[in-house]
Amino acid sequence: MRKVIFMFTLAALSLTSCGTKKKIAELEKQNKECQDLLNSTTVKLNLCLTEKESLNQQNDYLKKNNSDLISNVGNMTTLTKQGAQNIEKALETIKEKDLKITRMQDALTKKDSVTLALVTSLKSSVGISDPDINVNVEKGVVFISIADKLLFKSGSYVVSDRAKEVLAKVAKVINDKPTFECMVEGHTDNVPFTGNAILIDNWDLSVKRSTAIVRVLTKDLGVKPSQLIAAGRGEFIPLVENNTAENRAANRRTRIVILPKIDEFYDMIEKEMKK
Repeated sequence: MRKVIFMFTLAALSLTSCGTKKKIAELEKQNKECQDLLNSTTVKLNLCLTEKESLNQQNDYLKKNNSDLISNVGNMTTLTKQGAQNIEKALETIKEKDLKITRMQDALTKKDSVTLALVTSLKSSVGISDPDINVNVEKGVVFISIADKLLFKSGSYVVSDRAKEVLAKVAKVINDKPTFECMVEGHTDNVPFTGNAILIDNWDLSVKRSTAIVRVLTKDLGVKPSQLIAAGRGEFIPLVENNTAENRAANRRTRIVILPKIDEFYDMIEKEMKK
């Protein structure tokens, strides 16, 4: 009986020991799982802390960047105002230059109008239908060109009576324009002058003819001397080549250049350019 009881007790202890080992094994397994979970959680926590630090740094950067942007917006506002002022000044400068150009164009238009009116007036005043007398415009100035055969005899600088008729009509135009100036230009051909000892050469002849006409205009026809300029151009500005008798005759001429206050127009333009 005692032996049976002992066997039952031993069996019971054996069963209890097995159950305890199993439970311990389960507990150890659970402990390992908890440890793994803790390790995993620790790693995630560290990652989160790292991300938090990075986010904090980004937040600080964004705050600073935002502050800089706000400052830049203020600066841009200032720059925009300055730019607007600069544009306004530039437009004002362009407007002033346009006004100057307009004034210069008006001056040139006025000069052209005066020139055209003067040509019309001269043509109607001279009133001589002769191919040897031309009223024209050259390089912005008005001139009357008179062939020498109407003014002088060959090699002479004495004004002919017929020339005085033409010059009287020219004098009337000049006297009607007391502010105008007139330049009397003498021109010759290229044949060397050999007439007399008083005249040296063609240039001398051209000057003598010019001054002779000036004397007629002032002494006989009442033109103010201050309005006249005497000039000799000799043979050096021919109209055509001096290769035929006809061409040489065309080159022998006197030009009366009418200058209707051209200097005033140029002064006006120069003053506008200096402003």
